[in-house]
Amino acid sequence: MFVAQVTGSIVATQKTAAMTGHKMLVVEPYRLDEKTRDRLVSTGRTFIAVDTLGAGEGQFVLVTQGSSARLTPETKSLPIDAVIIGLVDTVRIEGKEVFSLGQASGPVGK
Repeated sequence: MFVAQVTGSIVATQKTAAMTGHKMLVVEPYRLDEKTRDRLVSTGRTFIAVDTLGAGEGQFVLVTQGSSARLTPETKSLPIDAVIIGLVDTVRIEGKEVFSLGQASGPVGK
């Protein structure tokens, strides 16, 4: 699993029938800043993830990948590799809050 920020969405008018009605979002994984360990920074990568929770652009989410992405009731029969399984409220590392939904104003660490 990893923490990511929703940066956009994907619209595909033609896709396999199993994917009809499933919202797909572009997510950008974040990691702990290696030097300061007091904030989250982008990894510079992006993924497409199926949204099962109603996440929105700019929101931080919890994503799972691989075969685990197909273990939720909503995704068990979908041909997917990544799914949003949580909406992030806070991230605490070593007793320090490095992300808080209430204090977020744009991307963290950019």
